[in-house]
Amino acid sequence: MNAVTRLLRLSAAPALALAFSMAVTAVVLAVSGHPPLGTLRSMVEYAGRRNTQVLIVNSAMSYYIAAVAVAVCFRMRLLNIGIDGQYRLGALAAATVGGYLALPAPIHLVLIVGAAMLAGAAWALIAAVLKVRRGVSEIISTIMLNYIATGIVAYLLQPGRLAEVVPGSNNIGTPEIPPSVRIPGISIPGATQPILGLGVIAIVVGVAYWYVVNRTTYGFDLRATGSSRDAALASGVNVRRMIITTMLVSGATAGLIGLPLLLGRTYTYSLDFPAGVAFTGIAIALLGRNHPIGIAAAALLFGFLDNANQILALNGIPKEIINITQGTIVISVVVSYEFVRRRATRAEQRMVGRSAPALAASVS
Repeated sequence: MNAVTRLLRLSAAPALALAFSMAVTAVVLAVSGHPPLGTLRSMVEYAGRRNTQVLIVNSAMSYYIAAVAVAVCFRMRLLNIGIDGQYRLGALAAATVGGYLALPAPIHLVLIVGAAMLAGAAWALIAAVLKVRRGVSEIISTIMLNYIATGIVAYLLQPGRLAEVVPGSNNIGTPEIPPSVRIPGISIPGATQPILGLGVIAIVVGVAYWYVVNRTTYGFDLRATGSSRDAALASGVNVRRMIITTMLVSGATAGLIGLPLLLGRTYTYSLDFPAGVAFTGIAIALLGRNHPIGIAAAALLFGFLDNANQILALNGIPKEIINITQGTIVISVVVSYEFVRRRATRAEQRMVGRSAPALAASVS
């Protein structure tokens, strides 16, 4: 019964957030003159197509890695808002190593992955050091570092530096990664495009995240520090070192976000490389309650919402409706978590109040 109650409490907040966001979306659709049920039906039918399902899964892969990068810090009550900058620099570093070096495939692939993780971790380290040495809020520093990272990428992604003009277009990007280190996709019957082959890295990241958090000493210290830094410090945990280590792990994970797309489809980092992926990871981590399975479900949901805007446009419905839904989910999930937490706390207090007289009688 305790396990069932715990499961209900864990799922209550996301369920409330989704229900509220759907209600708000329905009201917006109705006010704008579009039928809510008809719109939902068209979205569900569109999601039933093979090509759409492939798009949803491919989007969810990057979202999942981004959300895990955020969740690592959330476990310690750190807010790494700089996931986007770490993702951009990681993808650029990986594309540069992949495009400019000519090495045997296994070594080349390892260096590409290592460059992505190293760039993301190094950028996250700046915020960690500022927090540990100068007490600078990681929220402020990581937000500012996002803007700096964007400027650095724009500076480096120029002809004569790391980029070159793409033949036959006005686009510029890094040299194409050679076929020897490209990861082939997984073909799905009935779909015209494959699932990104390196998407398996999302599974590896999820399993590693679960194992490290729940089965290692570092994971115990991470959760202990997140629960109470003073108690963790009193028990011998080096909180400063934990902050630096956690930010490094989060940044390294963020550096992996762009690899499935880079090695599976684009083969170059160019001006049209997807942006904003990492910010969505924050909402997904919140909705999934920092649990690897919950994050996976939330990533698929956001992948569905992102790709559903195509059918909305075909039906003459503004695709900004999806933005309203996603934004409402983010706001409502925070509110619903607090609502569920307070209800659970009051329930536990009532339970303790009812058991107190019996306990006192047994002692006397």
